[in-house]
Amino acid sequence: MLEIEIKIRTADLGRVRRELLEMGAVVVRERYREDNTLYDFRGGRLRADRRALRLRQAGKKTILTFKGTPEKSRRFKVRREFETEVRDGAALRRILKALGLLPVFRYAKHRTVLRWGRVTVCLDELAIGTFVELEGERQHIVKLAKRMAVPSRDWVRQDYVQMLVEAGYPKGTTHSSSRSVPPSSSGASSSSASSSPSGSAPPSS
Repeated sequence: MLEIEIKIRTADLGRVRRELLEMGAVVVRERYREDNTLYDFRGGRLRADRRALRLRQAGKKTILTFKGTPEKSRRFKVRREFETEVRDGAALRRILKALGLLPVFRYAKHRTVLRWGRVTVCLDELAIGTFVELEGERQHIVKLAKRMAVPSRDWVRQDYVQMLVEAGYPKGTTHSSSRSVPPSSSGASSSSASSSPSGSAPPSS
């Protein structure tokens, strides 16, 4: 499928959530934790091509996702994405290792998922900040962003790995990042992060 999305940085997820619900959005999944591990070949072949292979653990679910090279777009992040749920995460890790794929970057986030019309809205909490991610068709994203009074100059096309690196997490570091307090009516939150050596980091959200 074709993934089309933008991110919006916000300091108050609680306020954003309330406003979205007032606009008619519905909660699809309440706050949960995602642990993400990106894999690459030794030498960083996927990273060099701006592709990514991600293994995501969310509760009892393990999901493998491949993201293709981003397509040209001035306002949106657009790329081909293929994913499937995996029944045995440990077995898949052994398969990836046998194929020569190594874990090169790890990070975690807390996410709440809402739906507004045809747009999937994710409220994300990471050590680098809190974000709203809008995913859907271009015209629907534009419509919701206008309802939220967020101009296109404030849209973020970068993925979370790129932002982690730019925030001072060097390539070659394994990241474990999360925020400890869920979005509330006050929007208050706190964060923590830790790191240890690993490989280099391909881009992925």
